[in-house]
Amino acid sequence: PTWEMGPGRRNLVCMPAFHIGGAGWGLVGIYSGAVNYIFREFVPAQILKSIEDDRLEVLLLVPAMVLFLLQAPQIRETDLSSIRLIVYGAAPMPVEVLRQALKVFPCGFQQVYGLTETTGAITLLPPSDHDPSDPHKLLSCGYLQKGVEIRIVDGYGRDVARPGDVGEIAVRSAQVMKGYWKLEDATRKAIRGEWFHTGDAGYMDEKGYLYIHDRVKDMIVSGGENIYPAEIENALFEHPAVADVAVIGIPDDRWGEAVRAFVVRKKDTSLSEGELIAFARERIAGYKVPRSVEFIDALPRNPTGKILKRELRKPFWEGRDRQVN
Repeated sequence: PTWEMGPGRRNLVCMPAFHIGGAGWGLVGIYSGAVNYIFREFVPAQILKSIEDDRLEVLLLVPAMVLFLLQAPQIRETDLSSIRLIVYGAAPMPVEVLRQALKVFPCGFQQVYGLTETTGAITLLPPSDHDPSDPHKLLSCGYLQKGVEIRIVDGYGRDVARPGDVGEIAVRSAQVMKGYWKLEDATRKAIRGEWFHTGDAGYMDEKGYLYIHDRVKDMIVSGGENIYPAEIENALFEHPAVADVAVIGIPDDRWGEAVRAFVVRKKDTSLSEGELIAFARERIAGYKVPRSVEFIDALPRNPTGKILKRELRKPFWEGRDRQVN
């Protein structure tokens, strides 16, 4: 892999230390002899200042952090020339955000996919595969690392029929955890036989590239169709007035679930619900288009930058026995 990591490299560590992206990335820096620059919190203005003042060279970021850096006004005046590589992962990167980042940051980009349970990265999409003219490849999280095996399985644990079919990603590797501490039931559910079931939905193409659709639990079932929020979020992100977006399923008496989008507008822009729905209709299948849009000031996120969709769902599913309809 093209880590661009080695003795003396100036490495940014800004993820929480309780997360593999924080503790694990810091250990990668120590192991390779790099100089770790550790931040307790991710504050875009502080990170940009350190990039310029400390001449940071390698950064590990989640997509939300890339987005926040791009939106920070200070980025226009920041000298970014020291950066050699930005590694990103932990959540799907909207293609439009990645395109913007490729224009702004004068460096290579490398996507990795993995979980804390897999001790970090199990796939890698190198800088050479980050071609803005190939938007489909930009959606991939890359090919398998050495010693990693992956299966795509259906709801019964059987391999899907062919490349391109969506299912749950299961992993077998020496990197996989032995189990959750003092949680035997959770361990049995996650590790079946020798395979760790990630809870992520995705598919493998004919060339061995892995694509993540979404978390299995975030899938929306509307009128019998499976809908993955990440695809809709990617489409909405293309609108020039959209700064941030999250999509969930809400109860619907006719269709079971309906698609609802939560959108943060860019500063000093105007955008109506009807305009955004019409915009989406030109880009995705009709059954995937949001039935409703709510404009909010900010999306709820955890310390690693992941959107807390359970907080968005809560008002709609409160009082129901199940979080599906």
